[in-house]
Amino acid sequence: LAAALLVSVVLFARRARLLYRLIRMGQPVDRLDDLPGRLRSEAIVVVGQSKLLQRLGPGLMHASIFWGFLVLLPTIPMALIGAVDAHSTLPWLGAQGWYLLLVDGFALLVLIGVVAAFAIRKLQRPARFAGSHLGEADLILALIAGIILTLFLWHGSQVALGLNDYPAGSAPISSLVALPLRGAAVTPYLERSAVWAHVLIILSFLVFLTYSKHLHIFLAAVNIFFSRTRARGRLEPVQFEGVSDEEVRFGAATVRDLTWKQIVDTMSCTECGRCQDVCPAYNTGKELSPKLLMMALRDQVFPEGPIALSGGAAALKPLVPNAVTDNIVWDCVTCGACVQECPVGIEHIDHIVDLRRNLVMVQSRFPEEAGAMLRDVDRSSNPWGKPQADRAHWADGLGVRVLQPGDPAPEVLYWVGCAPSYDERARVSAISTAKLLQKAGVDFAILGPREACTGDPARRMGDEYTFQRLAGENVGTLNEAKVTKIVTTCPHCFNTLGKEYPDFGGRYEVVHHSEFLAGLVREGRLEPRAGKRKITYHDSCYLARHNDVVASPRELVASVGKPIEMPRHGKRTFCCGAGGARMWMEERGTPINEERVREADSTGADTLAVACPFCTVMLDDGVRSSGSKLQVIDVATLLAESVD
Repeated sequence: LAAALLVSVVLFARRARLLYRLIRMGQPVDRLDDLPGRLRSEAIVVVGQSKLLQRLGPGLMHASIFWGFLVLLPTIPMALIGAVDAHSTLPWLGAQGWYLLLVDGFALLVLIGVVAAFAIRKLQRPARFAGSHLGEADLILALIAGIILTLFLWHGSQVALGLNDYPAGSAPISSLVALPLRGAAVTPYLERSAVWAHVLIILSFLVFLTYSKHLHIFLAAVNIFFSRTRARGRLEPVQFEGVSDEEVRFGAATVRDLTWKQIVDTMSCTECGRCQDVCPAYNTGKELSPKLLMMALRDQVFPEGPIALSGGAAALKPLVPNAVTDNIVWDCVTCGACVQECPVGIEHIDHIVDLRRNLVMVQSRFPEEAGAMLRDVDRSSNPWGKPQADRAHWADGLGVRVLQPGDPAPEVLYWVGCAPSYDERARVSAISTAKLLQKAGVDFAILGPREACTGDPARRMGDEYTFQRLAGENVGTLNEAKVTKIVTTCPHCFNTLGKEYPDFGGRYEVVHHSEFLAGLVREGRLEPRAGKRKITYHDSCYLARHNDVVASPRELVASVGKPIEMPRHGKRTFCCGAGGARMWMEERGTPINEERVREADSTGADTLAVACPFCTVMLDDGVRSSGSKLQVIDVATLLAESVD
């Protein structure tokens, strides 16, 4: 036993030391805030298996195995003791009938879970497993089955031999196993063989885990603990100030540039494919698969990490295109569906954006049409390249106050955004919002030409320079105007102003127009009349998934018509295709917006309600190109029509 333990501990420790050094090699990132939130995530996501249970069948399978192993952990020292002396066990706990009953019950659950896992893999064969290391997974399942079967055989032979005085009825399954073994001459030898097989399989299992994709058994809880608990739509800023040029981290060029959290991400991937299943890019024929992305990065971290640790940074290969292609990097719409679905806390968007940052800021390598957008944002402070003087033209004749320097701050600043300022279709929602605010007697104003792009498209493209310049200018304008509360129509502006501008000194109460208008309806300051229009509402990714605004737009829809939900809605919505600056890039494969329009059409609704100007433009394009009869209308416009 000592020899077996020594070999397994040495092998385990050697691999664990390398993994630890690889993680410590990563660039710094602060993930020690919000301790209560992190502990809550451990309880809900790790112990409660909440992410996995979003899909009830596979979730129950995995939860059975996980919860079973939690209960069975004390049986490991019991087996080690039993391997030395068949008459001894763990003090106190080993003689408790209630615990032995739990062991029998949960061991059976684990075995059922293993059988279910094999059935899913071999009979159902979900498409999400494509590209995963299935042979390795089969070996892991076989080892788990071996652990449970030898446990039952060992306990059954103990019961048959009368060892350890099992309380009556405390181990019903083990007692069934014991029935044919009572009085058999082979039973004493079977008991010794079973306990030793049990111990050796466990030790082999623990060592093999550190070399396999099932490393997540050790690292999932760690990765979830250090995942974001707040401000999920926020990106980590690049530190340009107070550091030398050599110290600035321009995204990720090689494995040496990954943060320690990103390295843990790669090691934690279970290859389950849940991220791939919900990815809009993958589901419309693009190269990007979030699962294969993480696997590719891991496959470069493991061979090149030791080279980096030994000082051979010059020999490291670029992550793009050696691990992933340029197309994969630019396919992402940053919708966050992969992050929402991932059961082990991987933050795929951070990886994508860091790869983009290096391509854009260091290599000046990006799609040609995206380059035009970046130039327009940099030179004209908006992605449309239109003059700033035209920003308030949408409000001509409406009597909207344009806030001038030195004017008293309004109760609410209406942040219009670039799309409603310059796009004819998106402009309708801004006009409707302004009229509703006026009708409700809200004291509001706009910045007009002093409002610049928040920088969201540039930042999601990877151009952190331009984003931080715009953020600094806008924060300066807002702070000089003494603005405290902002209402905005655009979820991307909503996310940037509320979640990312605090990093640059801009702390405001930021409210989405759907929330603000729903509040006015509840207060009776706006009185809509419900009609017979059948409306299906499309959740914007940056509103619902990234910022938890789900109920308010639905309140507005319900107040003006008959709501019908699409299959993918709320935090599990499907993207319109505009996020991550994709609105300004050519799309390969099936257009994402057409896929979403088809889903909306399937509900039988006549109106497709939105709460985002990007969604307005993208889904209206999808309606036109697909031949749908749906009307795409912002919730503010629906409310304004109903109130009128």
